[in-house]
This record gives sequence, structure tokens and C-alpha cells, in this order.
Amino acid sequence: MASKLTRLFQLMDTLGLGERDPFGNPIVFKRIIMLILGFLTYSRLVMSNKTKIKGTEYLEELPEKGVLFLSNHQTYFMDVICLYHIFFSVKWGFKNSVNYPIYLLAPRSNLFYVAAAETMKDDGIVPKVFAQAGAILVNRSWRAKGENVKREVDLEAVEKIKKGLGFGWVISFPQGTTKAFAPLRKGTAHLIKGTNPIVVPVRINGFRRAFDKKGLLLKKRNTQLEVEFRPPITFREEDSVEAILNKIALEVGLSLEEENKEQ
Repeated sequence: MASKLTRLFQLMDTLGLGERDPFGNPIVFKRIIMLILGFLTYSRLVMSNKTKIKGTEYLEELPEKGVLFLSNHQTYFMDVICLYHIFFSVKWGFKNSVNYPIYLLAPRSNLFYVAAAETMKDDGIVPKVFAQAGAILVNRSWRAKGENVKREVDLEAVEKIKKGLGFGWVISFPQGTTKAFAPLRKGTAHLIKGTNPIVVPVRINGFRRAFDKKGLLLKKRNTQLEVEFRPPITFREEDSVEAILNKIALEVGLSLEEENKEQ
């Protein structure tokens, strides 16, 4: 009887039954959402298009929490979805590949991503469901409903991201928009100075060509999607905001984009 109870408790721990993330969301429900979304989107990364991945060796030795992934941004949702697929695959021991969807049976549950609250709440049922997969909702101070605005900075945003970092890995897009060549927001540098995470830069390419702006509809098949993880960075306390932003821009390839634009 004791051994059966032990196995039951081990199963509950594996599934996350009874556990909640720092925002109060049930872990088991989060894993179910990840599983469903993963199977629905897998073919778009592997069959409709081809995904070329580099640098997952940098992820293998990362701690289970306190890691901030910073990426350039091309679609609302497919960027994040692809990164989730890669993180699940790495958890199962696959390198630079999302070709084996068995990894969806036990997805990594300590993942979060930063998203604009209005995008996740005002664009229909799909974003609302996807928000349950780990969205940290923040109110942008510079843009609302497609218009440039000026409003007070969301002071709760940093605390929310701190909670996410204290529990696991957080994905953020420091441009704050999918618009090409947009500058990095200074809030990212202030967040780094305030939380001192391990920063992993990510370069993505091809998503804007393959998908619509939201990343939910295919626009062009047989596109090569590219994801490159750069070496992890730990910034120093004395690093300036400008120095941090310049380093991030270089690592995620924004400076290269600007050079290509000028040529």
C-alpha cells in the first residue's frame, strides 16, 4: 500500500497536480494548454516550414530559474510558440531540433513570456487561451490600440517579471513591438539592473515572411525559420543602461538589421 501511495505522489509531482505557479495558475492546466498548443502548431514549424536552430548547447547548463531570454520580435505569438517548442525539446535532450514531438508529452512548466495586456485580452479567444501558457501581462506606457501614447510606466510589471524569474525562465522582447528596426526599450536595461538575471540573447528570422502579424495564419510556406541562441551574459552592477542596451542590440542582431536596411 505504501509503495502504491509513493508512486501516486510521484505521478502527481510529475504532472504538477496541486501545484501552482507564482501567479496562482495551476501547473497541470498550464501543461495541458502547452500540450494542445504544441500539437496544433508543430506542423507549421516542421512541415509547412523548416526550422533551423543553433546554440541550444548554451541552454543545457542553465539553472532552472533566473534566466531571461531576450529576442528580436517578428510576430505576436509564433515567436514565443517556437521558443517553447525548443525549450521542451532541449528538456528531453534533443539538440538544435524540434523534429521529435514526443517532447510535448512532458513540457517544461517553468516558462513565462512578457506580453502586452491589451494584445492578450482584446484580440479574441485564442490569445486568452494562449495567455494561460505563461503570459506575464504588462501595460505598455508608449503604445495602446495601435496608437502612440504617453502614460505612466507599469510599476507592477517589474515585480511580475521578478516573480517569473524567481520561478523559472522568462522570454521578453525588448523592442516591445513586432515593427522592424524598432529600438530597444530602456525598461529592459532597468529590469536587468534590478533583477541581475542570466541573459540569453536570441536571434530569430523568417517568421515575418512565413506568418501574418499575429503569427496564427500561414502567409508563405517552405520558409526557413531561423533561431539562434547566443552565449549567456551576466551584466555587472556598474554597467550603464546604454551599455546594456548596446550589448543586447548587438547580440540579438538589431545592429545588423539596421546595417542591412541602410545598404
